[in-house]
Amino acid sequence: MAKSEFPNQLRKLRERRRISRRVLAELCGISKSALSRYERGERVPTLTDAEALADFFEVSLDRLCGREKIFSERPRTGTPAAVAVV
Repeated sequence: MAKSEFPNQLRKLRERRRISRRVLAELCGISKSALSRYERGERVPTLTDAEALADFFEVSLDRLCGREKIFSERPRTGTPAAVAVV
């Protein structure tokens, strides 16, 4: 399994906004220590925490996890397999 891009994306977004970990943690209702661990990749955020961070930065969870680029590069294959065409 590939290493998560979440820590890098989170740090980049926070630094672009020029906001401290303490302030971001307070605004998102997350402890500063948890936020620091998220950025270092030592802890995986809960869905609630990830949503709060994505909402603050106004990005999708896919973007925050570094998956947006992966999905946009995948070729479209037409009709999804789960949909029957009559």
